[in-house]
Amino acid sequence: MAKRTPHTGAGPSQRQLRVGELIRRTLSDVLNRGDIHDPDLNRMSITVGEVRTSPDLRVATAFVLPLGGQNRDAALEALSRNRGELRRAINKGLTLKFSPELRFVIDETYDRMDETRRILGQDNVSRDIQED
Repeated sequence: MAKRTPHTGAGPSQRQLRVGELIRRTLSDVLNRGDIHDPDLNRMSITVGEVRTSPDLRVATAFVLPLGGQNRDAALEALSRNRGELRRAINKGLTLKFSPELRFVIDETYDRMDETRRILGQDNVSRDIQED
C-alpha cells in the first residue's frame, strides 16, 4: 500500500477549496434568506467573499463585508454572536464528518483593489508603465 505524504504547505488542497466554496455558498444563502433569529443580523446585507478552511476542515474562516463597507464592527459582532446558529445551519446544508468552527474576518480585498487602482492612476506610475 502506498504511503501518503502530508500536505507540503504549497497552498490549499482541492478538498479545502471545494469545502470552502460549499460553506461560502451555504453561509451566503442563510444570511440572504434571513434564517437566523437575530433582527440585527437580518437587517444587514453581508457579502461572504471567501471561506478558507484549515487542512483538517475543522476551522472555517469566512471573509465578510457588510454592504457599502459600513458598520464593520457591528457586522462582526452580530456574526460572532450567532456563530452557533450559523454553524448548525451550515451543518444541516452540508454532509461533513465534522461541523467546522466558524471564524469571521473583514474582507480587505476591495480596499486593496481600490488602493491599487489609485496608485496605478498616479501620473508618475502611469508614465513608468506606458510603453515607449
